[in-house]
Amino acid sequence: MSWSTFVAVGDSFTEGVGDLDPRTGTERGWADRVAEALAARSPDLRYANLAVRGQLLDRIVATQVGPALAMSPDLVSICAAGNDLLRPSARPADLAHRFEAAVAQLRASGADVLVFTGFNTRATPVVDLVGRRLATMNEYIRGIARRQGALLVDLWEMDTLADPRARAADRLHLNPEGHRRVAARVCEVLGVTPDTDWREPWPPEDPTPWVRRREEDLRWARAHLLPWVTRRVQGRSTGDGRPPKRPEPAPVR
Repeated sequence: MSWSTFVAVGDSFTEGVGDLDPRTGTERGWADRVAEALAARSPDLRYANLAVRGQLLDRIVATQVGPALAMSPDLVSICAAGNDLLRPSARPADLAHRFEAAVAQLRASGADVLVFTGFNTRATPVVDLVGRRLATMNEYIRGIARRQGALLVDLWEMDTLADPRARAADRLHLNPEGHRRVAARVCEVLGVTPDTDWREPWPPEDPTPWVRRREEDLRWARAHLLPWVTRRVQGRSTGDGRPPKRPEPAPVR
């Protein structure tokens, strides 16, 4: 299969947070990597990335789905509701209902649509507190993919993402290697030969002394957890006022 216009919709995961491109000083991420792989086969491919970090599902639907459809894409990726699930009031059934409406709208345009489950959170204890909620949402997303004829990227089945070495310093987002593996999985789903094997096991690692682990936990709490909690209390988001990095479809290279 080949596509002429690929539009990525979502939050920090799709924006590429954690995968800083040293060439440009901006986030790259799995979506950029997939667009590059698609462009290698179809040089005329146009790519837009409307994702903005920190956005909740309803905000993504309200501000990204319409503009994405206006670009007449034949391939759209949508990953949303991860930020919602971190909130105590989140109800997966309600989120799934609203998410499916967005997927149905995208599918009605004739576009192929990529949807994603959440990845395994056992490497991030704070996030894993919502593990049951996430597992429930994953089941809803698998059902949505079947009903809507969407392409499913089941990140939960990617055991290699559960390793802490796939995570950025904030322990929440993926690092460049994590994004690279996700891109390889997406390419597989799209029928494009990836340039790497996402199943490749991580090399053996020497155990970290208990004291050092606690020191690292303390540094992480000060640098990442406390600022995150402060933003939640103040009702702020890291994406407030932030525009999408690729607001218009354009050639990848």
